[in-house]
Amino acid sequence: MSHRLAVLPDDSAKAILDPIHAAADTLNIRMFLFTDPTLLNAVIAAKARGVKVRVMLNPARRDGTSENETAKEALAAAGIEVRHSDPDFAVTHQKSMVIDGKAGFIESFNWKTRDLTVTRDYAVITTKQHEIAEMLEGFDADWSHQPFNPPAGSRLIWCPNNGRQRVAEFIDGAKETLCLQNERYQDMVIFERLTCAIKRGVRVHIMAPSPHKLKKSKLIEGVGGLRMMQDLGAKVRKLKHLKLHAKMIIADEKRALVGSINLAPGSFDDRRELAIETDSRHVVERLIQIAEYDWNLSDNLDLSKEAVAADLEKHGIKDVEKLAIT
Repeated sequence: MSHRLAVLPDDSAKAILDPIHAAADTLNIRMFLFTDPTLLNAVIAAKARGVKVRVMLNPARRDGTSENETAKEALAAAGIEVRHSDPDFAVTHQKSMVIDGKAGFIESFNWKTRDLTVTRDYAVITTKQHEIAEMLEGFDADWSHQPFNPPAGSRLIWCPNNGRQRVAEFIDGAKETLCLQNERYQDMVIFERLTCAIKRGVRVHIMAPSPHKLKKSKLIEGVGGLRMMQDLGAKVRKLKHLKLHAKMIIADEKRALVGSINLAPGSFDDRRELAIETDSRHVVERLIQIAEYDWNLSDNLDLSKEAVAADLEKHGIKDVEKLAIT
């Protein structure tokens, strides 16, 4: 199988830990947040048994807060090559790993205990050598702060290189159905593509967070866009049993896109992100199964003026007049 799928929290941290324990030669890890102690100890143990380990960490969030310093210090103390990601990116939001040059992990989840236990998240694992080579080429370029240009025709999707165009093309190719799970719906180009899809008869199901989970500066795009999608006929729901952190799209129950990309301008234009498109049947079938399970355990997301105002005010967000819904 050239592509396979890990689902969290269903498959647990073992989906990542077991491959790390089995690493024999090299580990190349790139992570937005690396705070889980079990994963940290596994990486340090790999170094101790002779594996060459390189770790690239995001230095800080956009607001300046840093959560990776403890891991960075522990990795360095263990003799592991560890450095901050390329400062050319506002944030390195990519979550990925390549083991022994034989398996590449493209993930939506951080190496954070919460993301391993209570969030809906995914990873596609590729054993295709050209995809692994591309992941390593991108890693080496960013490690050395050098330009990186992904090859044409690749299934890998890189931001800020080609992300918006590739996601738009993925949506444009849908003929019957689109199923989306994402934390952020804020990009006007993606809204326009979803609008076109609905108008040509595509049935669109959107899993999204409640309005209060958006940053105040993103309320207009996030709430306004979802209300527009709902008005056009898209079904919009929110998870009840898990926190939503996935970044996944399924088209026509035949193709899927999984990775770290939020559907927001920041992801497309300023951040280092990585996703992968797959038509592997067993991967798509399991994604459909999980998406249907989540949909059946979700609630309709009430985006009426009254419901949005009540949700925001309940969580201490008072400036709802910016949404022109009062």
